[in-house]
Amino acid sequence: MSNTPTGARAHHAEPVRALFISDLHLQAAQPAITAAFHEFLERHARHAPQLFLLGDLFEYWAGDDDLDEPFNQHIVAALRRLSDAGTAIYWIAGNRDFLVGEDFAAAAGLTLLPEVYVTTIGGQPLVLVHGDAQCTEDVKYMEFRAMVRQPAWQRQFLAMPLAQRKAIIAGMRDNSRQDQGAKSYTIMDVTPQAIADLFAQTGTNVMIHGHTHRPALHTVGATRRYVLPDWEPAATPPRGGWIAIDGNGNITRHALDGAIIPTPR
Repeated sequence: MSNTPTGARAHHAEPVRALFISDLHLQAAQPAITAAFHEFLERHARHAPQLFLLGDLFEYWAGDDDLDEPFNQHIVAALRRLSDAGTAIYWIAGNRDFLVGEDFAAAAGLTLLPEVYVTTIGGQPLVLVHGDAQCTEDVKYMEFRAMVRQPAWQRQFLAMPLAQRKAIIAGMRDNSRQDQGAKSYTIMDVTPQAIADLFAQTGTNVMIHGHTHRPALHTVGATRRYVLPDWEPAATPPRGGWIAIDGNGNITRHALDGAIIPTPR
């Protein structure tokens, strides 16, 4: 991997090796996001060997026994078509859809990954996470996260009737929206120490994550941290996009229309 600034060789013809998206928050009530997702799958993901879903693909996931819900069936079928066409799909859980399990993975034709995943693509080692675990200054959320990620809590929750689970999740989402209104942007963002610790633990110097809805490239010393956007094509200006890595390890950020987002040199 060269030290040439990211994006400097973006227009070379080296094929894309992997695409990364997160934070679409798909739901039946947001058809514009769903339409943008389908367009992305057909125009871009279908031509990539790998697609990494880095959390919060869904607004929420109440359990794999909700696979028969029509909207969920629709999304799963789209992922399965992509998988069957030859794109390997990988999933890292977000804070909204951490209850996705093996039944979902089998139906969609994808592979579930651990919440911290180290890989090498195009000769470029990198670490992938959703990003919520690195928001360590949000003490209340970190306590909640530690509880709901426990296997015992999940078994107990998933044993409840589906309708009851959805009602509980709706209440959690309402509480979350109220809590966020009282929190500063700093508290809800990743903390520098958590990011530095993750780089040190994984022995990498490139990271891709979502969660914060603040797309950017952060460079600290020899490390580069790419933050994925959330998707809202109806916003002004439209929000959304993805990250791509080519066969030389070059990383590019793309807007919702596919245009490359220039990286300052």
